Order: sequence, then C-alpha cells, then structure tokens
Amino acid sequence: MPEIQEVLPKYLQIAGHIRDQIVRGDLKPGDDVPSERQIAVAWSVARPTAARALEALRVQGLVDSRRGSGTYVREARTAPRARERYERARDLGTMYSPAESVEFLATTVVPGPEHVVEALHLPADSDVVRRARLLRAHDGRPIELSTSWFAPQFAEQAPRLLEPERLCGGTAKYLAEITGRQPAYARDHVASRLATAEERRLLALTRPAAVLVYRLTVYDGVDAPIQFDDATYPPDCWAFRQEYPLSR
Repeated sequence: MPEIQEVLPKYLQIAGHIRDQIVRGDLKPGDDVPSERQIAVAWSVARPTAARALEALRVQGLVDSRRGSGTYVREARTAPRARERYERARDLGTMYSPAESVEFLATTVVPGPEHVVEALHLPADSDVVRRARLLRAHDGRPIELSTSWFAPQFAEQAPRLLEPERLCGGTAKYLAEITGRQPAYARDHVASRLATAEERRLLALTRPAAVLVYRLTVYDGVDAPIQFDDATYPPDCWAFRQEYPLSR
C-alpha cells in the first residue's frame, strides 16, 4: 500500500530555501549568507539546526565560511530551472536576477516544430509564437538558451509577446492578465543530447558538446496548455539540485 511520505528535516528545508536564492541569483557570489543566529530567529529553530543548514550548503559547495567574518556565497556554476524562475517572478516580480543579462534572439511567428505543436495541442503544421533568449551570468558567460512557444492566436491577443523586451512578472502573468487563463500547474521533461551548431555558437561550446535540454509545459485549470518552454544548458551548468528523504 502507498505510504505518506516524510518531509525533509528542517535543516534541509532551510538549506534548500537558501540554495534556491543562490541559484536564482538573489544571493550573488560574495554576498553574505544569513548567520546561524539570523536563521534561528527567522525560521524559529534552534541554533544547532541553523548550523546544520549552513553545513549542508558548504557540503554542496555553495558557500564558504570565514572564521570571524561570516558565511559567503561561492562562485557556483548553476542555472535556475523554470520552477525557480516562476517562484522568483511570483515573489519579486521578475524572472531574472540582477546578476543575469538577457539578450532577445527572436520574437516572431514561425512554423511550429513538431514537438512544439504537439505540446501545445495544436493541429499539425500550425504556426506558433516564438520568444528566444540567451541568458548570461554576471561575468558574461552563457548559461541558458531559452525559447518560449505559444499558440498563434496569442500574436493578436497578447502583442507584447512579439516585442523583444522583458515582461514584468513573466509571460505567464502577462497572458493571465490579457486572457484570464491562469497557470495552474506545470510538467517538466529533461534529457541530454549533442548540441546543434547554433547552440554551440550561442553557448560558446566546442565540438562535439553535450547539452541538457529542459522542457516545460504550463497548463491552466482545465488542463489546456498555455505555454511551452525549451531551455538548453551547457554541460558545466548544474541546473537541478534537489533533496528528498529516502525510505527506511
């Protein structure tokens, strides 16, 4: 029979929250990490629990502690996944951190690739709206090639999708405001493959090079797809980190 799953220990929940802030860019390399005392107060936990949370971050290679000085964010080769970007948009009104730069490569209507048309539940050979972006870290290093796809009717209903600029709160929020279709849940698919010539050029990769491909479909409350995203990461970017309890 299925069993109720145990939640993570408190210290791992705290470490996960801080880790997400680091990956999202809210805490940048060199920034102070909350101290044991600050964590204990903010999370209403004992100091030993706070200490274990910081130690978990050190073990993960995300922070360094300096005696008599504090704990600081390390230079981590990480990239936020879509879930973390959506959380950041909800909490802070923007999907991108100040440490990231966004270059728009295309905002246009194009013939839909087969996997995109299928994901959006469109008829074969449909056109789709394409928003392609190249994201760079604070040092100019390419960290993500991201493309968002939408049904063709959004070209008229939501014309700002075709403008090469950021949308406050992200595209899902903009579409909800325009169409009333609220995002309810998302589904992820992850795979690896060899990079295309264009991906190698944009992500500054050598040939051959493997990339991580992350596909996300956003659905509304009646299970209809609103948006489909393709994100491609270079091989040295850790795009996913997760802790979970193991059965005893």
